[in-house]
Amino acid sequence: MKSVVVLLALAGSVVLSSVLLNSCKKNDRFYGTPLPFEVPPHFPQPAYSFSDHPLTKEGVELGRKLFYEGRLSIDGNFPCASCHQQAAGFTLQDHDLGHGYNGSHTRRNPTALANLAWFTEYYHDGSTKSLEKISYDHITSPTEMAETMEGVVAKLLPDTAYRRLFAAAFGDSRVTSNRILTSLSQFVITLVTSNAKFDRVQRNEEAFTAQEQRGYTLFSANCVSCHTPPLFTNFSYRNIGLPLNPFLNDFGRMEVTGKKADSLKFRVPSLRNVSVTGTYAHDGRIISVKSMINHYRSGVKQGPTLDPLVAGGLSLTNAQVDDVAAFLKTLTDSSYLTNPRFGPL
Repeated sequence: MKSVVVLLALAGSVVLSSVLLNSCKKNDRFYGTPLPFEVPPHFPQPAYSFSDHPLTKEGVELGRKLFYEGRLSIDGNFPCASCHQQAAGFTLQDHDLGHGYNGSHTRRNPTALANLAWFTEYYHDGSTKSLEKISYDHITSPTEMAETMEGVVAKLLPDTAYRRLFAAAFGDSRVTSNRILTSLSQFVITLVTSNAKFDRVQRNEEAFTAQEQRGYTLFSANCVSCHTPPLFTNFSYRNIGLPLNPFLNDFGRMEVTGKKADSLKFRVPSLRNVSVTGTYAHDGRIISVKSMINHYRSGVKQGPTLDPLVAGGLSLTNAQVDDVAAFLKTLTDSSYLTNPRFGPL
């Protein structure tokens, strides 16, 4: 099984490389009005290379329109935004798995899109370092958008409004696979959330309530080694004691590395906007924030790759669970969830 996964991954990389090279000019990433990337004052420097992938106002605008474009899917019903909804922190709220063409479902819970400039690997298992590949994967997956890049190009090419947008972003009106994927990457990298109540407290603009402060104290004592502020993840891969789902047979990071030691390990998710991004875990099996906290109290299943940090469970009272949940609500950035710059054109 591991060899098959590796071969499929290699084959996908070869196909993607061919797509990205197709009709690609040196100025595809550099034409247009430069758009500076603003790093929030209390954030570290991003890992993303903006010198290699500079942002432009026109490129981001094109990517934003494409993000909400149904024609990227084979039947027009599944734009990127169908699984990455702004009001839900750019994930799919109240669904365990993603939904796709012809009534199909994805294998995992869609990840919340936020602060991607600080990530070096993407997906729950860290299987890619390329934002372009993510868009390519979703567009061409038979259980998601089920289209081909050639099909997308053919549908957009006759659209004069799109040709104007491509010309503004790239210097001429050619619609190509590479330009579509590049523009989508430019848009999603601008999705930065940094103005929750937590951030305003850090800037001394507000103060926690007594309950939020108690929750923050408990969180700091029990959770920050993995959910490290200000991004609320340390980007590591952990087995948190969720048993294998026999219907999905998802072994997580092991499917990328081929190492048994990585079995059932998934990336530590960011907790930003966590109160609106449910369901939770890589397969969406946990339905609420309090249920997630209670998992760490009494739901952790022992196994050979279980993370030692959760092996003993959390010793919290019911009142303390409420306190932690109250603190986690302070990570909700309402300005991010409603920002018109991130919504459809």
